[in-house]
Amino acid sequence: MLQEVFIDHIKKELPEGKSLNESVARILDVSYDAAHRRTSLKSKFSLEESVLLAKHFNISIDALFGTIEDQFVSVQKTNQITNEEELQAYFENSYQSLLPLLDRKDGTLYYSAKDIPLFYTLTDDRLSHFKMYVWLKLLDRTYREKSFEQFYPKLSTIQSAKKLGELYYNLPTVEIWDVTTINSTLKQIHFYYKAGQMAADTALSLCRLLKDLLNQISVKVISRKHKFQLYYNELLLMNNNVLITTKQQQSLFVPYTMLSYYVTSDQRTCNEAKEYFEKQLKHSKLLNTSGEKEQNTFYHKMMAKVDALHQLIQAENILDFE
Repeated sequence: MLQEVFIDHIKKELPEGKSLNESVARILDVSYDAAHRRTSLKSKFSLEESVLLAKHFNISIDALFGTIEDQFVSVQKTNQITNEEELQAYFENSYQSLLPLLDRKDGTLYYSAKDIPLFYTLTDDRLSHFKMYVWLKLLDRTYREKSFEQFYPKLSTIQSAKKLGELYYNLPTVEIWDVTTINSTLKQIHFYYKAGQMAADTALSLCRLLKDLLNQISVKVISRKHKFQLYYNELLLMNNNVLITTKQQQSLFVPYTMLSYYVTSDQRTCNEAKEYFEKQLKHSKLLNTSGEKEQNTFYHKMMAKVDALHQLIQAENILDFE
């Protein structure tokens, strides 16, 4: 039964006109007859052969077995990040996970944005460098005493980050924000400024870059209606969950540490996550189609927070009571 389910998944992933037996024979490096015996269920795939086929067709174990036991879900866990090399690997692996979406015109990515989606801060500006600094500061012990002004990410890390960020920009996406979505970034800027890990001028420049980013997103809402939808939700708390849907497969990404996440393609779980996303959307305002007043209200609330932090840092720097 399990092998039959596996073969059915492979058939769904095969390009139109491709022979099942020829594809299996080529991937496993066996004869056509040997492949036919396996696909006709006369012989079984070995564990190694199953892994090869699953990797080639991007079929996850939970996609195969998830319907057998409703109470249990198989998940894949990403590696922990403890240094810059592992951060770069995280960017590269995330890119490979999202890349198959580009080949499917029906794919959509849903993002419940508790924090600013990290893809927006994967460029080569100082705000992106600051986010990398924050991640490494909390994950790499060697960064304990390093100030932001002493932090220079490697060119290879920046290139991997930019590659992932550019990929996200080209994907059809649905994001759900609240005005609290920027809070953690504001807190990080203020915290490292107050901790003496960042100069006042640097903190002020990060505030300006954050406002630039918000302006870019507001332009994106107007100019890319067919690929990008931004919803404003005042009722529910976001959780940074990401759901990717295509006609062939769904994948749910659930954070469990700062950057690491669990991913599952379990059909029931992904369907339930999709239903929850749809409930969130029903209680949210689609800014793409909202009037100018509603759009400005949303952006101005966040801009006012950034301005307040900017003024606070300026005042503290001038008064310098401590």
